[in-house]
Amino acid sequence: MSRPGPKIPPLSVTDAQRAVLEGWLRRRTTAQALAQRSRIVLECADGHSIMEVSRRLRITPDTVRTWRRRFIERGLDGLCDDPRPGVPRKITDADVERVIVKTLEETPKNATHWSTRSMAAATGMSQSTISRIWRAFALAPHRSQTFKLSTDPLFIDKVRDVVGLYLDPPEKALVLCVDEKSQIQALDRSQPVLPMVPGVPERRSHDYVRAGTTTLFAALEVATGKVIGSLHRRHRAAEFKKFLTKLDKEVPADLQVHLILDNYATHKTPDIKKWLLAHPRFHLHFTPTSASWLNLVERWFAELTQKKLKRGVHRSVQALERDIRAWLADWNEHPRPFVWTKTADEILDKVAAYCRRISDSDH
Repeated sequence: MSRPGPKIPPLSVTDAQRAVLEGWLRRRTTAQALAQRSRIVLECADGHSIMEVSRRLRITPDTVRTWRRRFIERGLDGLCDDPRPGVPRKITDADVERVIVKTLEETPKNATHWSTRSMAAATGMSQSTISRIWRAFALAPHRSQTFKLSTDPLFIDKVRDVVGLYLDPPEKALVLCVDEKSQIQALDRSQPVLPMVPGVPERRSHDYVRAGTTTLFAALEVATGKVIGSLHRRHRAAEFKKFLTKLDKEVPADLQVHLILDNYATHKTPDIKKWLLAHPRFHLHFTPTSASWLNLVERWFAELTQKKLKRGVHRSVQALERDIRAWLADWNEHPRPFVWTKTADEILDKVAAYCRRISDSDH
């Protein structure tokens, strides 16, 4: 005959304790561990045995015993985690707040921004402590960014016009993003480029020799990603007119042509306006002043710069133009369109929120 085990002390819960435990269970932000402990206590208070609670909650009996005993001995406080062992915290919340306020609202006397050393000297803390606080609150005083807000009085109308062409282009029409990449330099390094070898990157001399410049006129088809390009040594309305004539020849005659371009002076000369009157299927849509980011062809220019021009070596303008034409032909063999995803309302809401932050910071 087995001997009976030790008598388990009863567990009772007051109405106030039950309200707190049920509140922890209902609250979405409660930690899962605390919610489970609350459930254990409520199940035991309803008269269920340790084995029943273990089976119902799918946890071990020892876990039920532990939190049942902790609640009997210490009440609601017993369900919280004990302080972890180790050295007591030396940096208080007030110290952290002092560093953050000083970082955001003050500057050192002898500099434009704080460093970990100068902040440590000003607050009496260590550099590593300052670094940890800044990382925890995503503060980086050494970093700086620039911005420019468009002052175009028709900014909203132009954004809606251009983005509308991207997201809902008209039927029987071709949407082209047009711009010029001017002053492309043919650069030859003063010494031969040293090729990459294992463990050593490609090396090139810092100084270079200029061999001349060229200008690339480009029109990016929004739908397909194909690019129509033309190279000219000068950058005037006459060259832009030649490029328009080339577009007129290459675009099927039965399609309307919508050109997205910036407010550059060569796009608005009397000669260009006269040409447009003679070719009524061409429609111009101007991006707002200081908002060239709206023109998708700028993204294509970035591809050209990064993959061909930035590290290219050219001893003459002719060599530079041959490389650009070859890269353009290769691109058009497998064109990749750039997909615009932001609506006009999303862009304008973001700009408005940014303006409000700037206004609030000024006050």
